[in-house]
Amino acid sequence: MESGTSPAADETVGATAAIKDTARRLLGTLGAGQLSLDAVAEAGGHSRTAVEAAFPHRDDLLTALVIDAYNASAAAMEEADRAAVDAGAPAGARLLAVARALRQWSFDHTPEFTLIYGSPVPGYQAPQDTVPPASRTPAVLAGIVRAALEAGELTPPRRAVPGPPLLRPEALALFGGVPEAPYADLVERGIVLWSGLIGLLVFQVFSRTHDSVSDERTFFDFAVAVTAESIGLEVPTGP
Repeated sequence: MESGTSPAADETVGATAAIKDTARRLLGTLGAGQLSLDAVAEAGGHSRTAVEAAFPHRDDLLTALVIDAYNASAAAMEEADRAAVDAGAPAGARLLAVARALRQWSFDHTPEFTLIYGSPVPGYQAPQDTVPPASRTPAVLAGIVRAALEAGELTPPRRAVPGPPLLRPEALALFGGVPEAPYADLVERGIVLWSGLIGLLVFQVFSRTHDSVSDERTFFDFAVAVTAESIGLEVPTGP
C-alpha cells in the first residue's frame, strides 16, 4: 500500500492554509483585535462553514497564527545561527547574526510581529500550545550564550544579582542549569538580553526611533552590542 495523505486530507490542509493566509492579510488592515471568522470568510471568498470547520472559534485562528509567527521568526534565527556556526563565527558574531535575522523577519512580517510582541488582543488568552513555539527564540539566544561561556568568550560581570537565582526552574532548565561563579547570574542576564532585543525591535518596527536616529540599521547593531555587554559578550559592529 502506498503511503501518503488522501486527496481529501490534502484539500483540507490546503483550505486551512488559505484561510490562515487570508487572516494574515487582515492582520495588517484590521488588526488582531478586529479579526473575525466572518471577516476572513468574506475577504478570502471562503464559506463560513469551511472557516468554522478549520477554526471553530476566532481564538483558534489567532492561536494558529501566533504559533506560525513564533515558529517562522525562530526559524529565521536558527537558520542565521547555523550559517554563522558553519562560517566559524564566534558567539558575538552569532548573536548579531540572529538578531539581524529577527529584525529582518519583523520588518518583512510586521502584522505577525505585532501579533506576538505588540499589545495583547482583547479577550484572547494564549493557550499552552503557544509556549513551545514561543520558547524557540530564547532557546536560540541561550544556545549562543552557553557556547560563549563554554568557549571562554565572556567577561565576568562587575555586578552580581543579589541573593538566590531569580528564575523559575524551567528557565534554568532551558539554559542547562545554574552556571558556576562568576557567571551564576548569567541566565538572568540572558533574559535582560532577550527582553532588550525585543524591546529594541518594538521601537524600530513601530517607528519609535525614526525621529532621533539617522541610520536605524547601524543603530540596531550598536544597541545589540551594548546590550550584549550586560552578559560580558563582545559583539562585532560594522558591515
